Amino acid sequence: MAERSNEELEQVYAARTADELNTAYAAWAAAYDRDTLAAGYCLPFQVLAWVARYVKQGAGPLLDAGCGSGLSGPYLKALGYGSVEGLDFSKEMLLLAGSRGAYSELKRATLGEVLPWADNHFAAFFSTGVFTEGHAPASSLNELCRITRPGGAAIFTVRDTIFHSGGFSAIIADLAEGGIWRRLEQSPSFRAFALDEPDVLVTAHVFEVLA
Repeated sequence: MAERSNEELEQVYAARTADELNTAYAAWAAAYDRDTLAAGYCLPFQVLAWVARYVKQGAGPLLDAGCGSGLSGPYLKALGYGSVEGLDFSKEMLLLAGSRGAYSELKRATLGEVLPWADNHFAAFFSTGVFTEGHAPASSLNELCRITRPGGAAIFTVRDTIFHSGGFSAIIADLAEGGIWRRLEQSPSFRAFALDEPDVLVTAHVFEVLA
């Protein structure tokens, strides 16, 4: 594995508990955007291509699941998506996301636990950079499907190194076999950082939620 480009990113990937991860992001929040963008972090912007491809403007609210500092929000707003809600477990990150003025609602919540929305609330959810080492579990996908309406889109990236070991391949197959969703697209592996961290590879997945 290549050496990490900054200590903060190293601490994030080294976190083994929710408390450790929360502490790492709280310490990094003020410099997060500068550091990740300097490394060429592209996922908050790359995901917009899949959103625009599969989600019609005006379809209903979208959920930015694990919104972090809210980098996607202003660009979704510019593309005509007027109702975007966000969740994150870090209050420091949510403060940054709120400062962008692009989210209709932000809630502090933890992926992998019961989420504070009713069944079928969202027209789509998207999540990038969240299903990676030491972060949200594969079981999060069950709850995200619950709060997404039939016909809605599920758009997310998964780090290649945990796709099988983290249970994502199994959960994805279980949801398909259970009639919860059907696959629309899977990307080839690509770099999450355009400049640094060449070993951080992800795949993007798009499903139509059925039930």
